[in-house]
Amino acid sequence: MACRVVFTGKQKVALEEYTVGDPQAGQVRVRALYSLMSTGTENIVFNQIYEPGTHWDRWVKHPFYPGYSLIGEVESVGSGVASIAAGDRVALRKGHASHYVVGEGECHKVPAGVNPKDASWFALAKIASMGARAADYKLGDDVLIIGAGPIGQMTLRWARASSTENIIVVDPVSMRLEMAKRGGATATLATPIDKAADEIKKLNYGRLPRVVVDTTGNEHVFASALTLVARMGKLVLLGDTGSPSKQHLTADVVTRGVTIVGAHDGLEDGEWNAPRIFRLFFNMVQSGRFDLNGLITHTFQPRDYQKAYDIANTKRGETMGIVFDWTQL
Repeated sequence: MACRVVFTGKQKVALEEYTVGDPQAGQVRVRALYSLMSTGTENIVFNQIYEPGTHWDRWVKHPFYPGYSLIGEVESVGSGVASIAAGDRVALRKGHASHYVVGEGECHKVPAGVNPKDASWFALAKIASMGARAADYKLGDDVLIIGAGPIGQMTLRWARASSTENIIVVDPVSMRLEMAKRGGATATLATPIDKAADEIKKLNYGRLPRVVVDTTGNEHVFASALTLVARMGKLVLLGDTGSPSKQHLTADVVTRGVTIVGAHDGLEDGEWNAPRIFRLFFNMVQSGRFDLNGLITHTFQPRDYQKAYDIANTKRGETMGIVFDWTQL
C-alpha cells in the first residue's frame, strides 16, 4: 500500500495510506526514492505562522500534504508516453509520498551521473534561481546574501555560477556559514544584520554591495536589508514571510534609489521555466559547478515523520537538508 505524509492540523502530522492506480494514456507511475523537506515552507505551514488574509492563509487547508521536491524511479508508463521509460530517474514537484501517477510532462529526467539524494535539491534550487534572475547579476558583481539556510545555500551557488566577484553571507549559525564557505562564499559574518554594515564594507572594498538578497522570510530583516544596499542598488526579496504587515520601508528607497524586487517560485515565463531551470541545475551539478556536497544533514525513514518534524522545528541550527528515504519502505 502506498503512503504519504499529511498535516492534519496545526502541529499535527501523520503517515496515511492511500491507493495509487496504474498509469493511463500519457501518464507515468513513479516510485519515490527521496524527498527533500522544504524546512522554511513546511515549518510555516506546520506551525501556522502566518497572518490571516495572506496567501499562506488562503493556501493552507487541512488535510495538507507537505513537500514539493521528490526524486523517484519510473515503474511503468501508459500508452503514448515517448520521453520517459521504465527505470528512468525523474524529479517531481510533489509531496512526501511513496508513489505517484502523473502526466508525462510533470516528469523531469535526472541524469545518471547525479546522486538521487543530492538531486532532491532541484526544487529549492529552482526557487533560488528566481532570485538570481531578479538580481540580474553582472560580471564581477558584489552580493550580500542574508540567511544561509537551504534557500540561502542555493542562492549562494547561483551567485557563484554567475561570475560574481564578492559574495558575503550573513547568518548567526556557524554550521551554516561553514557550508557557505564550502559553497563559494568569499566571506561570512555571524554579526546581527542590523549591526553588520561596517564589517560588510570592510569585506567589500569599502562599499556596500550592489545586490542584497534576503532569503530569510523574517519580516524583521527587511528594514535592515534596505540600509545595506549600495546607492541605486537592488534588494531581492526571496524569503516569503508569513507576516508581511510587519515589513517596513526605510528612507533608503527614496534617498538612495534602492530598488526592491520580489522573487517567487511561480514567476516563470517562456524563457525561464521549470524544464530549462532543472536541466541547467542538473547539468551544473554533474559538471561540478553547483556543489551540493554535505548539504544533506539528516535522513529519515517515512515512519519517523514525527522525529523529522520535531528536529526541523527545534534544531534549525543543526540541520540543513532533511530528506525522507522511501527506498526501504
